[in-house]
Amino acid sequence: MSDLFVALPPVTSGNRVFFAKNADRPPSEVQEVIYCPPADHDPGEKVKCTFLELQQAPHTHAVILSKAGWSWGAEMGANDQGVCAGSTAVWTALCHPGDHEERLIGGDFVRLALERAGSAREALDTVTSLLVKNGQGGPCCEDPSYGQWTYHNSFLFADRQEAWALETAGRMWVAKKITESVYSMSSVLSIGTDYDLSSPGLKEEAEKSGHWKGDSGEVNFAQAFNATFAGLSLSERQQPQNRLRCGRQLLQARAAKGNISLSDFFEILRDKESCINICGDLLTVGSQVSVLQPPNSEVPDVHWFTATPFPDLSVFKPFIFCANPVLGHSTVSPVISMETKGRSGSQTCADRRHLLYRMHEQGREIMESGSPQGKKLLDTMRILERQCVRDIAEFLTSFEPSLMEEVPELFKDLVESEIKFYK
Repeated sequence: MSDLFVALPPVTSGNRVFFAKNADRPPSEVQEVIYCPPADHDPGEKVKCTFLELQQAPHTHAVILSKAGWSWGAEMGANDQGVCAGSTAVWTALCHPGDHEERLIGGDFVRLALERAGSAREALDTVTSLLVKNGQGGPCCEDPSYGQWTYHNSFLFADRQEAWALETAGRMWVAKKITESVYSMSSVLSIGTDYDLSSPGLKEEAEKSGHWKGDSGEVNFAQAFNATFAGLSLSERQQPQNRLRCGRQLLQARAAKGNISLSDFFEILRDKESCINICGDLLTVGSQVSVLQPPNSEVPDVHWFTATPFPDLSVFKPFIFCANPVLGHSTVSPVISMETKGRSGSQTCADRRHLLYRMHEQGREIMESGSPQGKKLLDTMRILERQCVRDIAEFLTSFEPSLMEEVPELFKDLVESEIKFYK
């Protein structure tokens, strides 16, 4: 269950496209941030997703991913083609508690889209074709306390020109194109009849499944397939419908002023009143904000990740695609042996905390204490982040190709600086 946002010209600063997401997951889940280089693959080669093995694409793009340590797939990320993608859990009328038949899960679709797509529309086409062919579902988390938590997914894809919102129920889907202003999604179906594309035979399939009457006209997707999952203890403010409403209000208020900026998205993802930044049965375990430059610009896109929970107590750190980026190992979860993993590598409580997570956990206790030392540490983290934002802005303003020599270890350097302050 997550919240996703996109903002496009003319309401954004510098005519850029902004993509943002908070990943709201079981509190025990650790998000790692990893880089995978581009690769060419032999004919007949396979790729092992979280559960299913698929035919590999001839070429996969370089990707930066924020993902659960236990899963092959990713909660969110970007590729070197200027495409961003993220998913959120949705409970639909076609979901069944404890349905653990292993198929593709939401994170698998996100990673497959980023590895294979050169545009937001290609990402949409990649996911929908895989969805129709393979279906979706299976164990959707590692923590056995959430053993009945299986769900369907909604997605948001963005590139330098447009965005696509995709909502699904089983193998059925609808998609909406966004070309200007702002849009947001949460863990509830929200596309009614205002979709631009849909799965083949949607109306017939909806009628066959008993969720739409033939004489009711065009299928209202949200009305037909929305359902409620009672397996989580959520307050009124934490409910998906409220987070969707509040998220859109926060976004539209900034759009009304125009010139939406990076700091606006940091603020939205850190907002606790709306529960966009959630804590409880679900926790915001990782966050991403991506800034995509105008079409045909030679200036690089910048992708900001926390790699830690509690965005209000975390630092957003920048990543820029280049020839040979070096992320280091501080945001990569330790490898867990099969003996530790247990049954089929899932539904266990393996310790997947990476170095940054452990050090942030230590620092977070101090920051949450309300002590002078805690306030000083939080202020230091904010100063570190603001200085980095200023440095990146200066880098982009004066950009020329030779400056790319400065960015391979950009993310790694900021992670190491953050860790030093926690010691």
